[in-house]
Amino acid sequence: MSTVTSPFTGSYAPVGEEITAFDLPVTGAIPAELNGRYLRNGPNGMRADDPRPPHLFAGYAMVHGVRLREGRARWYRNRLVRSAAVAEALGERARAGASVRIADVAPNTHVIGHADRTFALVEGGFRPYELSYEIETVGASDFCGTLPDGFAAHPKLDPVSGELHAITWQRDRGVLRHLVVSPQGEVVRAVDVAAPHRPVVHDMALTRNHAVILDLSARVSVPANLARRTYPAVWDESRGARIGLLPRAGGEVGWFDVEPCFVFHTLNAYEDGDRVVLDVVRYPRMFVDGAVHGQSSPTLDRWLVDTVSGEVTETRLDDRPQEFPAVSPAVVGGAHRYGYSTVATDLLRHLAGSGTPGAPAPEGAGDSLIKHDLDRQSSTVRHLGAGRYTGEVSFVPRENARAEDDGYLLAYVHDPDRGASDLVVLSAEDFTGAPIATVHLPVRVPAGFHGSWIPDPA
Repeated sequence: MSTVTSPFTGSYAPVGEEITAFDLPVTGAIPAELNGRYLRNGPNGMRADDPRPPHLFAGYAMVHGVRLREGRARWYRNRLVRSAAVAEALGERARAGASVRIADVAPNTHVIGHADRTFALVEGGFRPYELSYEIETVGASDFCGTLPDGFAAHPKLDPVSGELHAITWQRDRGVLRHLVVSPQGEVVRAVDVAAPHRPVVHDMALTRNHAVILDLSARVSVPANLARRTYPAVWDESRGARIGLLPRAGGEVGWFDVEPCFVFHTLNAYEDGDRVVLDVVRYPRMFVDGAVHGQSSPTLDRWLVDTVSGEVTETRLDDRPQEFPAVSPAVVGGAHRYGYSTVATDLLRHLAGSGTPGAPAPEGAGDSLIKHDLDRQSSTVRHLGAGRYTGEVSFVPRENARAEDDGYLLAYVHDPDRGASDLVVLSAEDFTGAPIATVHLPVRVPAGFHGSWIPDPA
């Protein structure tokens, strides 16, 4: 009889305590202009009696945060997001807006700041949870009564308008929805796009005139038997894959066919005359037999969409397995030269075994970072060292930045010598140089998903 390998081991093993620590030790010098919080969200295990499959994507949410101020690391905190189930497990009262129904899901995928508020996010039609400045759970949020249903894990902030854009999906509805959230934090536009095949949409992209929809070769399929221990999505190559360009000013979505694939994350998109350039981390296959299929290595690819002829040219930009692509937030929706990603060999090995009977135990996350110069078609690798691992990096532009890569890269990096993690501040320009600053945290930060640098209000 096969057994189910828990995904919550190794670098993903949960943290057992919520910690608060002040005045953290620092090696190097924290730039004085970095005033704000670096927050990162991710799964932190599950209750032993939880009826859901023990899958990495189903773990309870824990947000880790460091506050930087005037060249000092003022505090570190880690807090579980109190969804209804988590609050009940901890013997606490339910927070405002929490639902006791099974669909109340801990938002473990992303954490962002918008309209001077902080939100933990997850996809699949579930609401975000608002957090306080100190990352305590306030409650489920409906954006001041304007959110018609659930939200998404990967909204995109337009650096010109200040609007937040999202493509949402729900497991029980054959509709995708484009939501626009104003700089004041209210939904001001909601456009439905028919999708009766119920595609899984993890991310989106934004250009100056379009919201980019990824309707690819994976669809929702909720298992009838939870004992199957599979993720509720399946690979369906028969229906192909396509890119949708939805005009932001209104109008019908235009669809453009691509080869069957799946994309968790986009790097960026922009318009070049009648063409749209879309850079993505592309998997040839995903969710085969309902499991995250790690044997399908992700590569950095470019789709060049000719909006006149309808043709899409697909080009391989980098064939190394990688994930968590990022650009400077200042260029989102516009032309970009640089991109940053995490080498994903160990991450893929982990996901391949996530909740799969008889699979090997996970071994870690990414141990190297890549800086892509897409204009020169070159790249630089930064190796973190033996036993060190990281996930996504966040780009923070310098004040009065002189160039696109004039800024800082922030990431949590595990230090095996201490058995704890560091918040590392790197120069994006001097990518392989010594860290500008290393903030030494008192505990380990498990490998996780996504995070943000959230500057303090001016």
